[in-house]
Amino acid sequence: MTLADFCAYCLSLPHVEETMPFGPEALVYKVGGKMFALTVPEDYPAKANLKCDPDRAIELRDRYEDVQPGYHMNKRHWNTVTLEGRLTNALLRELIDHSYQLVIASLPKKVRETLPPLTS
Repeated sequence: MTLADFCAYCLSLPHVEETMPFGPEALVYKVGGKMFALTVPEDYPAKANLKCDPDRAIELRDRYEDVQPGYHMNKRHWNTVTLEGRLTNALLRELIDHSYQLVIASLPKKVRETLPPLTS
C-alpha cells in the first residue's frame, strides 16, 4: 500500500478528518475528534501509527516484521506499520479499520450514535 493509498483509505471512512496538529510534517486522521492514524509523509519507507488492541498488537508484532511498537506513542496501544513493505493491502486495510473501530468504541455514546457503522 502506498502512502497515497493509505491516506485515501483513511479519508474514505465515515466522518474522518485529516488534520495536522503536530505541524505540517505529520498527517493525523481523526474520527469524532480522536486520532486513529498518523503518518509522516517525508518518512521513507512510508510508515503509519495505528491504534490496536494490546493483545492483538503483541500477536501482530510477533508475526510480522513490518509491525513494530508505536513510534512516539503508547507502545501498548499503538503499532507502527510499514506501508510499502511485506504487509498485504488487505491486512493494512483491516488494521486501519480496527484502529478506526477502537476509537469509535471509545467515543462518548452521544457522539458514537451519530456515526454510521463501518461497512467494507
